[in-house]
Amino acid sequence: MAWSTLRSDARVLRQIRLFSTRYAVTTLGYGEAPDGVVEHLRLPDEVVHWHKDRRLLVQRRFERAYRSAPVTEAAAALLADQRRFVVVLANDIDTLPLALDLAPTGGVHADLHEYHPRQNEESRRWRAFVAPYYRWLVRRYGPRAASVTTVGDGIAREYRLRFGLRAGVVVNAPDFVDLDPVPVEPDAPLRLVHSGNAQRHRLDVILDAMDRLTRPMTLDLYLMPNDPAYLDQLRERYAGSDRVRIHPPVAPHELPVTLNAHDVGVYVLPPVSFNHLWALPNKIFDFVQGRLALVVGPSPEMSALVRRHRLGLVSPDFTAEALARTLDALDPEQVRAFKRAADDAARELSAERQVHGWSRAVDTLAARVGG
Repeated sequence: MAWSTLRSDARVLRQIRLFSTRYAVTTLGYGEAPDGVVEHLRLPDEVVHWHKDRRLLVQRRFERAYRSAPVTEAAAALLADQRRFVVVLANDIDTLPLALDLAPTGGVHADLHEYHPRQNEESRRWRAFVAPYYRWLVRRYGPRAASVTTVGDGIAREYRLRFGLRAGVVVNAPDFVDLDPVPVEPDAPLRLVHSGNAQRHRLDVILDAMDRLTRPMTLDLYLMPNDPAYLDQLRERYAGSDRVRIHPPVAPHELPVTLNAHDVGVYVLPPVSFNHLWALPNKIFDFVQGRLALVVGPSPEMSALVRRHRLGLVSPDFTAEALARTLDALDPEQVRAFKRAADDAARELSAERQVHGWSRAVDTLAARVGG
């Protein structure tokens, strides 16, 4: 169960691929049926998953707010024929109460993609009205899940400290891709690359750093059009530029091959919220599968991964000045060594290795009833 378009939700698709070879998998979510499932319960496209009655949130009538939400009612209607399941995998805390309502004979596994009680804490209105609802949701229903996973150690630690939930960690790693590092050209500019959403707070530091570099480097951006106005500004700003180039997004399964033509994957995410501080996003693992050197900001999870596997450099802070100094410090021999380290780590940091956390959890629940 997931309140997302399943065919484009990379984390959920990994779960479906993992389990559909060994179990009869039914999915509930938005969009067309994913490959490999025996049945798909499709939520109506017009149902907005985050809509809730504001008055009920203000009145702290959280159970009523959950049960009366359009997505809850739509999902409950799809499940109304008393289907029986051995295990339910609930993605994100929003699906967990409904998953528990189904009373699967083996139990419910909850995969919490973020730390929900502080998901949009940069918004004062969200902190005042929505955060208390999510704290209630985690506190009331989280302990009733038979097992829990999340995306990183910092988020798992916060769930344990604040709510007593003991969560395993399954990082957002893509499938292993068999590639070789592309040689670094000794006299050519280093080829920097970034892929992801076109969002100001995620790109401005990198773009400002490009204006401060003293060594020749290029930057290729493969951007999702989630903020069309900002993306248009970037296209206009860098039209004809030979240093910064804007490209259309690349399908996830094609991304490592596209990234492989570059030298250094760059990502600095200012910690405007708890989830941003502890982020360990897909793109870091995409860079590894692309056999790139990495340069990241001092976000705890990202910097620890880079240092542990000797994948690249960590900027001392989140400013454009610090990032520019870090990039200027790179030399071709360093980049070659970092690329070789990415090649060495690619299999360990792939979905094939990381999904064992889900396998152990769900297989344990299925085994309760002889599955």
